[in-house]
Amino acid sequence: MDNKPQLVIIVGSVREGRFGPAVASWVAEQAGTHGAFDVTVVDLADFDIPLALPAASPKYAGDGYPRPAGMAALTSALDGADAFVVVTPEYNHSYPASLKAAIDWHFTQWTAKAVAFVSYGGAAGGRHAALHLENVLTELHAVTIREGLAFPNYFTTWQGGRPLSPEAAGYAMTLLDQLSWWATALRSARHAEPFPG
Repeated sequence: MDNKPQLVIIVGSVREGRFGPAVASWVAEQAGTHGAFDVTVVDLADFDIPLALPAASPKYAGDGYPRPAGMAALTSALDGADAFVVVTPEYNHSYPASLKAAIDWHFTQWTAKAVAFVSYGGAAGGRHAALHLENVLTELHAVTIREGLAFPNYFTTWQGGRPLSPEAAGYAMTLLDQLSWWATALRSARHAEPFPG
């Protein structure tokens, strides 16, 4: 396993006029500078993600789970990931339905993989959304990273697709350091022995 861990940065909002792609692009730039990962940005707006789910659980159905054909590339990206950065806004004190649907259509794709959160919003900076996502992804046996990034009042604290705070890039490097450690450790563990769950 000499190759770099695969990092998938997920744009969680599909709302018209969303800010998520700008945040994800900046995070991808930071990850490129960091250098520990091969980076892919996955935008949920590019996929057909219905809210109605099949009766079977993806946990038990395995490869036979009946996902829509338009979701195949998303499932493949999640399968191949060693780590995730979820970029989410905060809608009504939580995260978007688009993101919940994408999570619920999958199970093993999250298992024993590292996840970090980058949130944005009003005064809270999306922190409520990130807290809710921690609970959900822990249920799927993902390992969530303590060091997240939150951008309060992004509409005044970003300019030209970049945060105005000179400290933001340093915080991103700390997040990526921890994510890299966990991604590498968990990838080695998954290759050594299947996760017992």
